[in-house]
Amino acid sequence: MTSVAAANFQNGKTRETAAILRSDAACLCALAIFVVLTRLPWFGDPVADYDEQLYSFMGWRMQFGELPFVDWWDRKPFGLFAIFGIIHALFGPSALAYQLTATAFALATAGLTYHLSRKLVDPVGAAMAGALSAMLLVAYASYSAQSEVFFAPLMLGMVALLADGHNPNFTRRALLAMALGGLALQVKYTVLPQCAFLGCWALWTEYRRGRSRGSLATLAFFYAVLGLLPTLAVGIFYAAIGEFEAFWFANFVSFFDRAAAPQGRWGADHAIGVAPLVVLALGGLYAAFRMRRPEPFGTWLFFAGWAISTLAGVLLPGTVYLYHYAALAAPAALVALPLLDGRGPLGPWPGAILSVGFLLLLQLPERHASSQERRDAVDTLAAAIAPHVDRNQDCLWIWDGPTVLYRLTDSCVPTRYVYPDHLNNTLETGALGVDQVAEIDRILSGRPGAIVTADKGVTIRNPVAAERVARALERTYEPRAVATIHGRELTAWTRRTD
Repeated sequence: MTSVAAANFQNGKTRETAAILRSDAACLCALAIFVVLTRLPWFGDPVADYDEQLYSFMGWRMQFGELPFVDWWDRKPFGLFAIFGIIHALFGPSALAYQLTATAFALATAGLTYHLSRKLVDPVGAAMAGALSAMLLVAYASYSAQSEVFFAPLMLGMVALLADGHNPNFTRRALLAMALGGLALQVKYTVLPQCAFLGCWALWTEYRRGRSRGSLATLAFFYAVLGLLPTLAVGIFYAAIGEFEAFWFANFVSFFDRAAAPQGRWGADHAIGVAPLVVLALGGLYAAFRMRRPEPFGTWLFFAGWAISTLAGVLLPGTVYLYHYAALAAPAALVALPLLDGRGPLGPWPGAILSVGFLLLLQLPERHASSQERRDAVDTLAAAIAPHVDRNQDCLWIWDGPTVLYRLTDSCVPTRYVYPDHLNNTLETGALGVDQVAEIDRILSGRPGAIVTADKGVTIRNPVAAERVARALERTYEPRAVATIHGRELTAWTRRTD
């Protein structure tokens, strides 16, 4: 083989290898590995965050015939607890069970983001969009099993079904999309603005396809029915067992009774906290109009409209926390596609710089180290508490601390308000269906075997309730163990025997 022929052969092999590395299959495999690695630091951490401990507890107890809103109280939809119930019934009660399942949902989110991105950009740009969506989920506290990680792929599924208005099966796909929206509503009700936007988009598409007004009205009716069907089914179930009032209050009354935090929808830390989303959105807008117009442009506008509706859902509650912005992980990445497009004047560099920058901001090695410290701390507390509590009496009561301690100590629970925030947060006064202080007095009168407290609250504490607890601790309890979790000093108190 001549030197020229050898060089041509080598160049051909190089081009072939490059083509394989840039293929959809290779990019999706790399994306899947990346998603797992970004979530790995929290695998097995039972106190990775706060809310999923409650969802896990209530879902776990469902296999024993105990129901949300009746036996255990919260205002999240039934479907969220059902997800955790299924997870624990299949894989056991550990945190790893729901974290691995949440990782599967995060993989679906990244994969669907990639699929939608391919309508506008090359495989590498689409992979960067999928990676950004995965990193944003982690950045906004959906690294373990927050509700956002479970509804994100459902909403992306809706978008994927509606993105191609020229599909001959669009009507059928739109009906399926509305059914997915109904399931998403049973994970978190704040997806309602997204569902409304996507329903209107589907009707607009049908109108452009020549549907009559009467036919559009019929479709709108079926969209609404399919979207509401899961929630209606849950309501009918609770009515059938005579607990409709409990379901209605928890799901649709207490939300409006809960007071808004002083920060309202915009906290002092939000300007920095939402910066990654702003960079992606503004970068995508600038690139779309000043660098390279995305084609098909209507698809990008559809993604942008969906992002706006998602932001409306984030801002729907009276109090907005930074973790709510995880809902914008995929929409923001899709809006940024014009900036990630390697065919633009700056090539793949904007996407590469953003991806590396976001990854560094996640501080994964430090997160792994802090996760290990939290596991040791919660084990210390559980070991100190377990000898002083029982399944049937001398219950543990967590005034403020990790809900998972109820399961780790195998203790009974002295109240249906198992989530500490419901009884210690002054914003919940008047939103529980019972008086906070009266419920605390009832619990303390039962002389719990152990009480867990924290040196500072996650939210604004009810001062009257706090005074009642402090008086009981001084009179009847002694400190048994102290541990630091999430920057708070937690104390396990046990009842004195003298």
